[in-house]
Formats: sequence, C-alpha cells, structure tokens
Amino acid sequence: MNHRLRTSAAAAALVLAATGLVSAGQAEARPAGCPTLNSSDGWYGDNKARIDALIADHCDDRGTRKKKPVAVFDWDNTVIKNDVGDATFYWLLRNDRIRPPRGGDWSTTSRYLTPEAATALGDACPTGVRTLPTSTDTRCADELLSVYGTGATTGGKTAFAGHDHRRMEPQYAWLAQLLRGWTTRQVESFAAAARAENLAAPQGATQQVGTARVTGWVRYYEQQRDLIGTLRRAGFDVWIVSASPEPVVDVWAKGVGVDPSHALGIRNTTEHGRLTAHLKGCGTVRDGEDEMITYIDGKRCWINQEILGVRGPAAERVQPASRRQVFAAGDSDTDISFLRDATGLRLVLNRNKNELMCRAYENGDGRWLVNPMFIQPKGQKATPYPCATTGYTAGDGTAEPVRRPDGTVIPDQRDTVF
Repeated sequence: MNHRLRTSAAAAALVLAATGLVSAGQAEARPAGCPTLNSSDGWYGDNKARIDALIADHCDDRGTRKKKPVAVFDWDNTVIKNDVGDATFYWLLRNDRIRPPRGGDWSTTSRYLTPEAATALGDACPTGVRTLPTSTDTRCADELLSVYGTGATTGGKTAFAGHDHRRMEPQYAWLAQLLRGWTTRQVESFAAAARAENLAAPQGATQQVGTARVTGWVRYYEQQRDLIGTLRRAGFDVWIVSASPEPVVDVWAKGVGVDPSHALGIRNTTEHGRLTAHLKGCGTVRDGEDEMITYIDGKRCWINQEILGVRGPAAERVQPASRRQVFAAGDSDTDISFLRDATGLRLVLNRNKNELMCRAYENGDGRWLVNPMFIQPKGQKATPYPCATTGYTAGDGTAEPVRRPDGTVIPDQRDTVF
C-alpha cells in the first residue's frame, strides 16, 4: 500500500471511530511501523483505539512533514495521581525551607494577598530568622498551609483577591513566590527529595504537616507514561504544561522521558541567580507584573509563546488550526483552554470538574475522550453538571452558564464515564 493510501486509511479509521460507526478492533487498523499503546488496562470504551488511530494518522508521514505534530499534557492528576506542587510545599514545611519575607511584610509575597492574610501570617510566623522553623512551629506551619491549601486564613478570612480567575490562581502562584531566595538548582533538589519520599510511600499514605494530616504519596500513571512514550516514538513533539513551579515540574517530567526543555510551569524572575517573588509574563503581561500563570487562558498563552513561537498580544489568542497542538490531555477546568485548542483528540480524566466535563460530555465536535482516573477513579456524580447555570467561572469570579463558541448555552450533562 503506498504512502497516500496508508494515510487515507488511517484517517478514515479515525473518522469512523469518532462517529461511533466502527468497533475498537477495526479502529486499530494502522500503517505498518506505527507504534501503539501497550496495554488496554484502564482505558474506557474505544479511547485506546481512537488514540492509536490518531497516532497512526500522524506517524505515517514522519519522513515528509515539515514540523512535528504537538501533544500537550497537563501534569498534576493527568500524568500522575495527586499533586507535585502540594508534595513539594509539604516537604518545604516539614524541612524548614521557606524564607520569611523581608521585614516580615507578607504582602510582598503576592500582590493578591489580602491585608487580613498578611496580618495572620505576620502574627503566626517569626521574623529575624533565615528560614521559618515550620517543622516545629505548628502555628506558623498551619497558617501557611491554610492560606496555600484553602485560600483562607485559619480564622476563615479570604486570603487572596483582585485577580483574573481565567489567568491567575494566586494559591498556585504563591508556592512559586515562596521559593524566593533559593536558586533553581536548590529548588530542584527540594523537589527531588519530595519526589523520592512520595514515590516510596505506600498508596494512600498521609504525612504530618503542622497539626494536619495531608496526602503523602504520588504515583505516575503507567498508562500516561506509555502514551507519552508512544507519541514520542511516533514523532510527536510532546510537552508538559503545569501550574506547579517549573523547577518542580522539570524534576518530575524526567520520569516519563520528557526533557526539562519541554516542561512549562510557573516561572519566577531571578536576581543574582536566585528566584524572586515575582513571575515571568506572557502575551501582554510583562515580567514582574504577576498577572498570568500557566492557568486556564494563561496555559494557552504559554503554549502559544513557548511551543508555537507566537509573541506579544497574539499569544493570548486562539491560533489557526494548522499551528495548534494536535493532542491534549487534562483533568481540570484549569486545562480547558488548551484542551479546546487541540485539533485532533482531547483526553479528559474525569475528576468531576464542572466546565471541563460540560464541554467534554457535550462533545460538540466528536473529539473529546472521557476516561476515569487510572488510580482511584471517582464514582458517578449523583447530580448533573450545572452547565446551563453555574458551570463556568468568569474572569471576575462570577459563576455563569457554559457556552458554545456561538454563544448558546450547553445544557446540563449527566456523568456517564466513571
């Protein structure tokens, strides 16, 4: 079979699979020499067959195409179970690795930290020390943990305000900002230590941080490790885009064969070789303005800027289909923009996130794949997703209906993949 016919056959298999008119076995027909996923374990319905068909459609032209097709994965709870940012933060608290702000002024750690939170942190944590003694000072550890983990003080006061909810999550950004004063290499060593502990801990383990018990384990999803490796062997350009600090993501991404040069996370600015409490910008946001991270629309911007080479204001906009990622994978509303941008398939791990599941279940263009989590999948959500009323969070934080590109409202969706 010649090259043109092989490509056409693979494309036809993909189209048929997308419309549900072909069985999983038929969809797996592919050109000779194209890699396929190793195992069917954990894959729902015909998801594996459709991914194999997409890979076949793109691997057969490896010798003739001008550029590699791009695949983009979120990291936390998409490639791994649990959250590497959380794991690193807990390690920092348990090992006295957070530096106090200059002059004890906690408002310098985030432009979105409320006065109530700055006061609570100032009251709970000592000044005049090189690093905070959070391994023994449970009051300070508890306040830091509460502000980071719940977005509120231990007294119940809102900790962050004034941000664009489609471009910034101040709690995520705060972890990167609390790394102020360390070098990138030092942060990587902290992340590596946390990684070793969390991979060694038994599944379901907890750990003591301050007076709280928190998650103490992380696992790579073997299915995602296999998928990433298969895509790379097929000639895809595979990237990780995460809302955890970039040095942390770099350490973990190596475990699935992704080089740090292909891992994007929250980036700090630096002074004299050390991280500052300010962040790199994207699109119209300049370095140090701290208004956009790799979060919802910010992920789109960083993908356009760093992967697709789009600079300036255009990086914030949806690019022509020919320039965008072919495949994307995510698990949360934080991933919705870059998932929607994918032109081939969009893999969603079901964690019951409203906007994401509204769009994935409606599946308006037939390119969404919903799969249960590979470890500890959630049971069926008892009530429909509130797509028609409150499923979408606007930039000002207002809950609104989830809308299609033409402005019409997506009706509520039932949870069917669990």
